[in-house]
Amino acid sequence: MPGLGIFVVPTMVLVVGDARQSAGWLLPVLCAADIVAVLYWGRHSAANKLFSLMPWVLIGTAGGAVALNWNDSVLRPMVGAIVLVMLAIYLYRRLRPGLHQPAEAGAIPYGITAGFATTVANAAGPVMNLYLLSKRLPKEEFIATGVWFFFIINLTKIPIYLWHGLISPASLRFDAAMVPAILVGAATGRWMVGHIPIRAFEIAVVVLTLLSTLMLFR
Repeated sequence: MPGLGIFVVPTMVLVVGDARQSAGWLLPVLCAADIVAVLYWGRHSAANKLFSLMPWVLIGTAGGAVALNWNDSVLRPMVGAIVLVMLAIYLYRRLRPGLHQPAEAGAIPYGITAGFATTVANAAGPVMNLYLLSKRLPKEEFIATGVWFFFIINLTKIPIYLWHGLISPASLRFDAAMVPAILVGAATGRWMVGHIPIRAFEIAVVVLTLLSTLMLFR
């Protein structure tokens, strides 16, 4: 259920007690969920929608790897502010259907922001939701394309987090205990998606993006 995943970010901070370390505790959980999602949704992916995005995502990821040395009290509000700007741009374009922007130009800010946000806070969900909504994909392609994106980008973050010491034996034991809950969540999310009309789906993604982004300021 796109949009819900970002709620895990502030929740994990409360569990771990340290915002920076919580990113490393959360990443293996996300990777496990990605595997389940790819196995189910992978065949519906519109992977060509990601080609122009990925180089800019890698640039943002490199910037995020450097920024992990910064104070977390600076990083999270920065990510939240960037996502709110993206949301405002998306809503403006939706309310002004005559306003057109070439897809290639849009890939630059979305890609860099997604790469940076996912590296520093596992918080690229809102940015990618807005990017994929702008492509007007069918619901299944929307989900599957996002699934492949996060599967690939989360794997690339593993060496970065290991380098910064954010993944430890204690965090991996915690992550292993979460596997049954991941499977239950995957089944529940699949049922929800199958019962939501496309218009309600789009509205839900926008609303959840806004609410979850505001949580980054806490």
